[in-house]
Amino acid sequence: QVQLVESGGGLVQPGGSLRLSCAASGSIFSINARGWYRQAPGKQRELVARITNGGSTNYTDSVKGRFTISRDNAKNTMYLQMNSLKPEDTAVYHCNVVGTYHDTGALRVFDSWGQGTQVTVSS
Repeated sequence: QVQLVESGGGLVQPGGSLRLSCAASGSIFSINARGWYRQAPGKQRELVARITNGGSTNYTDSVKGRFTISRDNAKNTMYLQMNSLKPEDTAVYHCNVVGTYHDTGALRVFDSWGQGTQVTVSS
């Protein structure tokens, strides 16, 4: 299978910045979709940003102009640069990667989630 390991969360003051990373490991053959999601207490999980293999990006309206999603294909790693953070950005952030991997001579689809990293924006 394919595993995702996230890092980079923490406590930051309003207006500050954080950079999240999501590293994928395993016998990956291809990656078809990448995205960052977040879930605040008492709220549903929402899509924050996603990036296609061609590099096209889209963002939820509340983070446009402040967050930037990127990826390093050689490292199978995805990033979320978060600037001008606001208290309402406080949530657990999860990365999600969908693709195919080698499994004993066959290609299988994976849809993996990171363990989640807490981002807290507070003074």
